[in-house]
Amino acid sequence: MTDISVTKVEKLGVIPTDDQLGFGKIFTDHMFVMDYATGKGWHSPRIVPYGDFAFAPATIVFHYGQAIFEGMKAFRAKDNQIAVFRARHYLNRFNRSASHLCIPPIDVEEVRSGLFKLLELDKKWIPGKLGTSLYIRPFIISTDDYIGVKVASTYKLFIILSPVGAYYDNGFNPVSIKVEDKYVRATKGGLGQAKTPANYAMSLNAQAEAHQEGFDQVLWLDAVHRKYVEEVGTMNIFFKIKGEIITPELSGSILGGITRQTVLELAQSWGLKTAERQISIEEVYEAHAKGELEEVFGTGTAAVISPVGELSWKGQKITINNNQTGELSQKLFDYVTGVQYGTVPDEFNWMDHVNSTI
Repeated sequence: MTDISVTKVEKLGVIPTDDQLGFGKIFTDHMFVMDYATGKGWHSPRIVPYGDFAFAPATIVFHYGQAIFEGMKAFRAKDNQIAVFRARHYLNRFNRSASHLCIPPIDVEEVRSGLFKLLELDKKWIPGKLGTSLYIRPFIISTDDYIGVKVASTYKLFIILSPVGAYYDNGFNPVSIKVEDKYVRATKGGLGQAKTPANYAMSLNAQAEAHQEGFDQVLWLDAVHRKYVEEVGTMNIFFKIKGEIITPELSGSILGGITRQTVLELAQSWGLKTAERQISIEEVYEAHAKGELEEVFGTGTAAVISPVGELSWKGQKITINNNQTGELSQKLFDYVTGVQYGTVPDEFNWMDHVNSTI
């Protein structure tokens, strides 16, 4: 494995207290960087002080958007151990996104090694309060100094770290969601299954309008029939109907969430009936009308489990579980976060431990 050089910052930053944390606003002292060039491959892995970087105005990513990113979390677990949740799963998904954007694949073990070295260096930034974590943001951008639509021949990979609190201001309380019937986000054969900036840029109009109307998030429907549920802007979505846990299948326009996968594995291990299939918004509303819609919740790295208390579709609002957190949502949240913080045994080997303590 290539040696990773380290250049330490001259003056360490001020580490915030746990109650000062928001989400994605504070960054640690260092970052990991690696370069790619056609014919040379990924090279020069290094850890350098966190800071601005300069690119030419003609840098190709600014014009044609060839870029991907990931989102992971590290935790200060029991006995001050440093643990990362499902690190290889996230880095393998990083490679799946890369394949959709014609970006050269990374060596997962090399990047994992660089990440762990970065975590070791900036470990004092990992907050310790329950509900806090260190958010990990790997990303790759194309860097050719060229204006023209083509697959780039040079790239940069970065990993930056951010100590964070709860993703939503209301914490673990149920969120309200608008079912989007005006805009579409992705379709099969497009970018929906890749974690790339364009996916999220496409969601901004709908999200802004939903916020103006008092909703926390947007639930997207399929782009062809405009009836089948896909995902929320920052989460996969689950419905508990007559005891069955249903989530839309990964059909080419939905991001395959690692927390989604975790919930399915966990629910199946508990003997719950699960299904990955098409589910229409009409079916959801009909189940509610019959009293069969027991819970709705989202899953994602940032919020882990996010109970949904209200859905609104074409002006028709329904309330789920009296706008209270459901029993299953709470159980899933408690179990997954318990494993992450080391208070629940890691029976599924989800946690990847850095050989260090804080």
